[in-house]
Amino acid sequence: MLGYHAYMDIDKSPFVCGRKNDPPESVNELMLRCGALVGQTLGQLAAEMGVAVPADLQRHKGWVGALLEAVLGADAGNKAEPDFVQLGVELKTLPLNKRGQPKESTYVCTVSMQQTGELTWHQSWLRRKLSHVLWLPVEAESDIPLAERYIGQAWLWQPSFEQEAVLRRDWEELMDRVVLGGQSDISAREGEYLQMRPKAAHSRVLAVGVSSEGLKEKINPKGFYLRTAFTRQLLEQG
Repeated sequence: MLGYHAYMDIDKSPFVCGRKNDPPESVNELMLRCGALVGQTLGQLAAEMGVAVPADLQRHKGWVGALLEAVLGADAGNKAEPDFVQLGVELKTLPLNKRGQPKESTYVCTVSMQQTGELTWHQSWLRRKLSHVLWLPVEAESDIPLAERYIGQAWLWQPSFEQEAVLRRDWEELMDRVVLGGQSDISAREGEYLQMRPKAAHSRVLAVGVSSEGLKEKINPKGFYLRTAFTRQLLEQG
């Protein structure tokens, strides 16, 4: 039986405040845990972990990911590390629509809006996040009650040379815009695999950026997201 201890990640959801399983000791153990989840519902897992299921995800967007992190034993918490620290593996849930396709773009990490140009792709947090990813599909149609949504078969992914080349190009082009002070003008239409979009609960949340004149200005925080066209490719390959 997996061990557990008290857990609450307030940045993700106040609902996930029950148990947290011990971290897996190997990638093989992690995948065995994922295999045991296939065909289970979020409600079943929530009951096992001693947490309440919210009525919906409108105010609790991170609830599903936080629950699955607790079940699988992710141990990074709020540290700048992959979710499974010792394994160097990042967990990404993949919400699926009724056709079994990705329903929305996948959030990866926040964007530092005050970069000065010294950061390289190989040093970037985004590259570290995407170097080894555990993808975990979950039903996400809004007409299915949250507790009744099923979990699918997980798979591990590492970017191919070609995939990393495109990700790197997107990242460098978008970060050039940030460094040059064009943050407020960046559109979600830019980028082939990556896009940069506002990342905040509402438009009134502001962060400090740099204008094209080099002056500090208040703008909406932004995050890097993987496009659904890209995650659809990964799902088909997985």
